[in-house]
Amino acid sequence: MSSLIEDGRPIFIQIAERIETDIIEERLPEESQVPSTNQFAAFYKINPATAAKGVNLLVDEGILYKKRGIGMFVAEGARQKLFTKRKEQFFEQYVAKMLQEAKKLGITEVELKQMLQRGDL
Repeated sequence: MSSLIEDGRPIFIQIAERIETDIIEERLPEESQVPSTNQFAAFYKINPATAAKGVNLLVDEGILYKKRGIGMFVAEGARQKLFTKRKEQFFEQYVAKMLQEAKKLGITEVELKQMLQRGDL
């Protein structure tokens, strides 16, 4: 685990995103146990209720599930769900805005493709 980014977003959201990233990058494989809310709280020096709020967001989305008396685990299919979710967020946050700006500037589809090809995908 690494430290949280102080970017003005609620800490519980950052906790949820950190877990999501660990799942996407396979540091937390499907069916593996997730650190407890007390472990998150101690590591990040936050209230356990705040850590629990972040974990519960992922439970509500079906990314994590609870094994009574044992802890939280990564659900089967969680990684694929997160890819789908993150791709949609990427489109909304970056691509849609880029296309709007390109339209304002009169950038053609060909010009836009050329600009994208200059990048290192």
